[in-house]
Amino acid sequence: MKTDNSPPRGTRDLLPGTVARRDQVLATIAGVYRRFGYQRIETPALEDLARLTGGQGGENEKLIFQILRRGLPDRVEAGTDLGSLTDFGLRFDLTVPLTRFYAANHSELPSPFRSFQFGPVWRAERPQRGRYRQFYQCDIDIVGEPSMLAELELIEATTEAMSAVGLTGSTVRISDRRFLSALAAQAGLPEQSWPEFFIGLDKLDKIGWDRVRTDLTENAGLPRAAVDAALGCVQQLEGLPRTKFIDALADALPTLAEEVLDDLTVTVAELGALSENAPWSWSFDPTLVRGPGYYTGQVFEVGHPDFPSSIAGGGRYDNLIGRSLGRDVPACGFSIGFERIIDLLRLTADDDVVAVLYETDVPRTEVLAAARRLREEGRKAAAVPRGGKFAAQLRRLEQWGFSGFVHLKSDAAGASADADADGARASAVRPLGKEQASG
Repeated sequence: MKTDNSPPRGTRDLLPGTVARRDQVLATIAGVYRRFGYQRIETPALEDLARLTGGQGGENEKLIFQILRRGLPDRVEAGTDLGSLTDFGLRFDLTVPLTRFYAANHSELPSPFRSFQFGPVWRAERPQRGRYRQFYQCDIDIVGEPSMLAELELIEATTEAMSAVGLTGSTVRISDRRFLSALAAQAGLPEQSWPEFFIGLDKLDKIGWDRVRTDLTENAGLPRAAVDAALGCVQQLEGLPRTKFIDALADALPTLAEEVLDDLTVTVAELGALSENAPWSWSFDPTLVRGPGYYTGQVFEVGHPDFPSSIAGGGRYDNLIGRSLGRDVPACGFSIGFERIIDLLRLTADDDVVAVLYETDVPRTEVLAAARRLREEGRKAAAVPRGGKFAAQLRRLEQWGFSGFVHLKSDAAGASADADADGARASAVRPLGKEQASG
């Protein structure tokens, strides 16, 4: 009986050519982040469930892959509480692990601390385009910087990274959780209902105004008059020209703190300067919430016309580290949805690997020496035995990611016919796909 060798649903096997392209994009992003002074860190895939379910992960907390405790019996009694069977979970983002990392290692870290993380995260999603159960994130964070320098630098570094990998036509959307809190308060929503209101508003781009209103009033039981007032204000602010929304915010929400308006004014000025000759644009979006509940200030997302959901997002989370450290530390971060930009880019591998093709009668020491000389000249080289029709093998080599080849075969004198007297040289490399070879 044939075994099903497919990977688990929502995960993928990645072939060498795909991995090469992904590595290329990761290296480019890392190069940009390092130029901004960020240092790479790593955190474990596992985190304590109590930390992951601390009430700040929004909808993501419902998507955690939980892990059974070690030493459990093969069978447990009916009605056993799930919490007694599990202790760890797979991380659903890289922000929560960063806060634990900082709390554990802050005495050895500079202040402010600039970090970036690349790594897989796991969510029990319903698989679809751009949504996998295991996927990569690229996070960049500043911890210990209370001023708007953090937001502005993160936006600049992230947009520069996306431009560096060749992504164009995206839009950076900004909003502020402090604005949303002021909106909910002015509309008369009870403070304990604000998280539910924010979660509902965050679904606006997916389900529309009518569904959001129904979910908030009929399903969540929020006061209709308050919901209508809040949504009416959001609709009034939506789509305003970038030069007018600051004044419109001040008029619509007289109780909004002057600090929020000042911060948004600084962000607007910087985004205007950064985007002037850039391959991306920006806008203020009063409907932008971002799901996790740990955001405390400005939030931002990046969208693209060729993708149905955001391709990057982040914001300020000044209170999250305090849950681990016992004192609040200002922090701000931006995360690139790596799988989504890979889907958008559809890159070809920028690699140069030479196949050292050798006939069966060529001494293996000559094969190794030929490949070694190519590497000494700065080329990548791998030995591949000759087999089958020559032209067909060259096509296969091209499909496998090789860019050129050297053909080693012995003549009566024992010399390599297709290389010079000293063996394979870069000058003897023949490109694949650009000439017909007859063997």
